[in-house]
Amino acid sequence: MRVPFVVLVSLALGATLVAQAPPKPAAKPAAPASARPKAPAPAGKTPVFTIVTAKGTIVVETFPGDAPRSFEHILKLVKKHFYDGQRVHRTVAGQLVQFGDPQTRNMMLSDQWGRGPGSGSGEFIGVAEYSKTHKHVRGTLSLANPGGAQYADSQMFIALKPMPVWDGKYTIIGQVTSGIAVADKLAKGDQITSITVTGAP
Repeated sequence: MRVPFVVLVSLALGATLVAQAPPKPAAKPAAPASARPKAPAPAGKTPVFTIVTAKGTIVVETFPGDAPRSFEHILKLVKKHFYDGQRVHRTVAGQLVQFGDPQTRNMMLSDQWGRGPGSGSGEFIGVAEYSKTHKHVRGTLSLANPGGAQYADSQMFIALKPMPVWDGKYTIIGQVTSGIAVADKLAKGDQITSITVTGAP
């Protein structure tokens, strides 16, 4: 595949980061036992994620109706406190900040952060859900994937600037409504103290 000149290579992480696509987990997992799509959330209910980090709090309005199965997958992880105590595992200045790898709780595994079989919850979405109403703008919360939105799992990224080339490639599940300046300041290794949800059944 011909790689554009905008590729940034992170040799320390052993991963290639393309400016037109966020970093992706390394391998596609096996097919899920069930890939039945979930029903959209009831009209009028807009769950909100509160992401508390070492550098401040980020509030995200979610879009369950745009990506119901993807949202339900992340919601289940949030309710299980899956993200609490994890760390940011990758950033690209002015472009994205990414988190959602449970390996980041172990500083000894920093060379593996963001990739490998232990870099997610172990259960991927199973369907590709692309928003028809929302685009990748500054503050968009989307799911990273290893080569198709159906393979997304727990890793998420916040866009720090508009990235229309990501539309139709990554599943959008929300938009930052408060704290985008906090996202700008996050660096690799900064802790995600907790992610909680309000307004969800």
